[in-house]
Amino acid sequence: MIDLQQVLDRWHRLDVTVRDLPLALGLAGAAFMPMLRDYGTQVGELPARPLDGWAVLVIALECLPLAVRRRWPAVCIVLVSLGFAAGQVLGYHTFAGNALGITLVSTGAHLAQRRRLFAVVLSVAYVALAVALDRLGGAERVDEYVTFFLAMALAWGIGSWLRSTRAAEAERRLRVAEETRTAERTRIARELHDVVTHHVTAMVVQTESARYLTGAPDRLDETLGAVADTGRRAIGDLRHLLDLLDPGHDDAAVGTPSLRELRTLVEQSRRSGQPVELTEEGTPSESAGSAELVAHRVVQEALTNALKHAHGSPTAVGVRYDEREITVEVTTAGAAAGQQAGRPAPAPGGSGRGLVGLRDRVDALGGEFGTDHRADGGFVVRARIPTGGTT
Repeated sequence: MIDLQQVLDRWHRLDVTVRDLPLALGLAGAAFMPMLRDYGTQVGELPARPLDGWAVLVIALECLPLAVRRRWPAVCIVLVSLGFAAGQVLGYHTFAGNALGITLVSTGAHLAQRRRLFAVVLSVAYVALAVALDRLGGAERVDEYVTFFLAMALAWGIGSWLRSTRAAEAERRLRVAEETRTAERTRIARELHDVVTHHVTAMVVQTESARYLTGAPDRLDETLGAVADTGRRAIGDLRHLLDLLDPGHDDAAVGTPSLRELRTLVEQSRRSGQPVELTEEGTPSESAGSAELVAHRVVQEALTNALKHAHGSPTAVGVRYDEREITVEVTTAGAAAGQQAGRPAPAPGGSGRGLVGLRDRVDALGGEFGTDHRADGGFVVRARIPTGGTT
């Protein structure tokens, strides 16, 4: 059985001249059919002559250039116009005259350069043809010549409209592609920020703490072990991120960080010297989907900021689940509350990209995101993320 789609694909892979050739040959063949003799485009109303050897040349000149109408539109319109003019002057009123209208539409659509020049030249040539036909005894009235000119101008205009429409569509596709690339770069930047910043911040804090534990070998060993664990987790998360960026990855096989990993996230912060208390209410909805990932990122970014700017300050993470949304609130006491003798200084501050990215993530799901400063110098991060479920 013939696969029509494969046939069409092969046809579209052919050179454009080969694909346009059947139209040229078909129109030329139709010109010799007696039943179509009275259906050609005619101007001037000179008496018709029977077909002879010269008629074959005129028909070929009118029709065969259509094979190059898209590849060389300027050549096509010149040859077809010459053939049409010869056919009208010599009285060969055949079906091939319709090639002029087709050529005007095609030229208007495909001619890229000197369009105005061609329009002016063709208009002047038409005026010259009308004068010649009138002197040869043509019965056409002036208004009929004008009507024919307007019809041909309309054909050119249709082609120009097709060209502008095609250009607008190409521009739209280019804009969509650029917006898609920008969105993808933004997504990659957010994922890298969320993954790398959290783990590297934890490793910096843990390493700074190790400098003060040289007199306590047990605690020093524990801290260095935590650094190694954090590094291994960072490598694992980076591999996960690279898998997500791979176009051929399997979403089910790769998996996505979710709220079920909160305890691991909190434990890592604790091992970095941040006292964190986790409170969970309710059960995650099965339809949470992307909401779980966004909520996980909110907690992750909030704990990262706590390690950076208020290391050692008590931090409370509260997560509440229901069928409609996930509510997250992370509260960190002021930096002064965590300052103790011998404690290292906070890690260097960031660019603020993390909170901006979180707001965009939450807004994309139709939720609410906010931050606030506490009276004691602390900081609160709140997020309400719809899960898409129903009550």
